[in-house]
Amino acid sequence: MPENDPIARWHEIVRAQDPDLIDDLLAESVVFRSPAVHTPQEGPQRTRAYLAAALVVLGPGLTYHREWRRPSSAVLEFTTTIAGTEVHGVDMIEWDDDQRITEFTVMVRPVKGLQVLMEHMGAELARAAS
Repeated sequence: MPENDPIARWHEIVRAQDPDLIDDLLAESVVFRSPAVHTPQEGPQRTRAYLAAALVVLGPGLTYHREWRRPSSAVLEFTTTIAGTEVHGVDMIEWDDDQRITEFTVMVRPVKGLQVLMEHMGAELARAAS
């Protein structure tokens, strides 16, 4: 793993629950794909907003169980509980030669977990924007 491994850095952000650490991890061309939003969210500002909200919503209960890696991408399997509903998902992350994330895609199951996630993420994004 490179010294500046983006997955190790992401795990540290999750452990620290510190959204201020996200900025240095994102490429200018980063794209975030949410299971709850139809269109890709482009750019570091929008991606940071979604990842920061996810830290709050998925937060302390977020546990990564397994990961699969390639030279410039990884898939991280996670679980958490939101409002009593178990959520199971994967983060698919790609990065560039500068070790900065270029794509961050989230997939979640079951449907009930996605519904609860959408409700809480919407509320957190609205709160953060106000």
